Amino acid sequence: MDVETLSHLARLIRGRRVAALGTLRPTGEPMVSMIAVAPEPDLGGFLLLASGLAQHTKDFLRDPRVSLLFAELDVDPEADPQTLARVSIMGRIEQVESHDLPSARARYLDQFPHAERLFALGDFVLYRVVLRSARFVAGFGRTYDLSPSHFHQASMLGA
Repeated sequence: MDVETLSHLARLIRGRRVAALGTLRPTGEPMVSMIAVAPEPDLGGFLLLASGLAQHTKDFLRDPRVSLLFAELDVDPEADPQTLARVSIMGRIEQVESHDLPSARARYLDQFPHAERLFALGDFVLYRVVLRSARFVAGFGRTYDLSPSHFHQASMLGA
């Protein structure tokens, strides 16, 4: 993949504060919800703060396979929405380990300072989606299957 496309990927992810989070219901049915996401510097993981009361949290605690979708905003009603860039990330979610919690919390709060109050509530926990693979549509007819190494390369290009 060329440098311009990798840079486009990095800008897309770093330019979004929210993503669609896909989880699996106990019945095997998929569910999608919106979640605030803070990407890690190497784009190999994505931090999210989730309440134990939320349905998506119950789902991913039961089955840690999740998906995140970052999409370019549809702001031009005249444009073809099929040309919008988007990346679907497949991975596994895990609770942030206690030894990583201070730096992960600081990174999350850097992106979402208003979330400080949520950390004080007993039911909010910081999780990390670990990237396994992804599908990047950089525009119409420009589709790529990606590995974590692609994201690492993209992270070094800046936003």
